[in-house]
Amino acid sequence: MVDIDDHACPCCRNDLHRIGEDVSEKLDLVRAQFRVLVVRRPKYACRACGEVVVQAPAPARLIEGGIPTEATVAQVLISKYADHLPLYRQAQIYKRQGIDLDRATLADWVGRAAWHLRPVHQWLLDHPKTGQLWAYARDDRPWQGDDPPGVAYVYAPDRKGERPMAHLDGFVGILQVDGYSGYRPLAAKNTVLLAFCWSHVRRRFYELAAAGPAPIASEALRRIAELYRIEEEIRGRTHEERHVAREERSRPITDSLAPWLHEQLSYISQKTKLAEAIRCALSRWDGLTRFIDDGRIEIDSNVVVQSDQLPSIARMRCLPVPTPEPNTGQPSRR
Repeated sequence: MVDIDDHACPCCRNDLHRIGEDVSEKLDLVRAQFRVLVVRRPKYACRACGEVVVQAPAPARLIEGGIPTEATVAQVLISKYADHLPLYRQAQIYKRQGIDLDRATLADWVGRAAWHLRPVHQWLLDHPKTGQLWAYARDDRPWQGDDPPGVAYVYAPDRKGERPMAHLDGFVGILQVDGYSGYRPLAAKNTVLLAFCWSHVRRRFYELAAAGPAPIASEALRRIAELYRIEEEIRGRTHEERHVAREERSRPITDSLAPWLHEQLSYISQKTKLAEAIRCALSRWDGLTRFIDDGRIEIDSNVVVQSDQLPSIARMRCLPVPTPEPNTGQPSRR
C-alpha cells in the first residue's frame, strides 16, 4: 500500500474521501529458506510406582537417524535429476545459505531415497510406455545462411505417417529425410520437396563391406566417398558456389553411379542384402541427387542424426563422487 501522508484537501483543508485506487503488480522472488523443525516429546513418570516412564514414540524419519525431512530430500532429487544440478553444486548453494552439507551426505540421501522409491521404479518397469521423438532441424551455416540453427523435438506415441503430416502442416519447402516412407504423402501435396540422405544409403553398403569381401559394396562406398570429399571442400561456401561445384564435380559421379548400380543389380540375386541396398538407392534417386540442384541442401541429414543424440546435461555437469560400498540390506549410496 502506497498512500499519501496528508488526507486533508490541499486547497480548503477539508477531509479527503477515497474515490478509487490504481493497482499495479511487480514480480518478486522469495528465496528458498531452510528451517529447523524441533520435535519435543515430553516424558512422564509415575510418583507412585517410581520406575514407570512413558513417552510418545518418535515420528518415523525418511532417513533413519538423519536430519532431512521428506521435502528436503525431494528438493535434492528434483535439483539433481530434473534441473541437472549435480550434488557438489547443490552443496555450494546450500553453503552460501549457511548450511554446510557435504556432497557425500547428499549422495547418501539420494541413495536412500532411491531405495524407498523401488516400488515406483518397479511399477514403471511393469507398465512400460514407448514413443517416438521426432527431430526437425535447420542449419544454414554450411552455405553461409543468415538464419540461426535450431532443432525442434516433438513427441508422438508412434511412427505413423500421419505424425509428420501433422507436425509439418502448412510447411512449404525442402525436407531432407531418411528412407522412411511416411514422408512421401508430404511430397504428394506438391508443397514439399524431399531430399534423401546419402548417409543412410551408404550405411547399407558399409554393413555389407564390413562383414567380409564385398567388391560391389566396396566400389559403391568408394564412389560415395568421392561425393563426400567434394562436400568437405565446399562446406562453408555460398549456396551459389556449392551449386556450381556440384554440377561440375558431383553430377558426373552420380550420372555414372546410377547406371552402374542398375548393371550390378542385373548380375546378382534379387533376394540378397546387396540387392536391397541397390534398390533402396535407385528408388530414391531423384531425392538423393536433389542436393546437386540446390546449394542449400546438404548431402545427408546428419544434422538431424546429431541432434537426436540429446546431450546428457547431467553427465556433462556432474563430477564423480567416490562412495563406500553399501552395506548388505542397505540402500545403494550413489
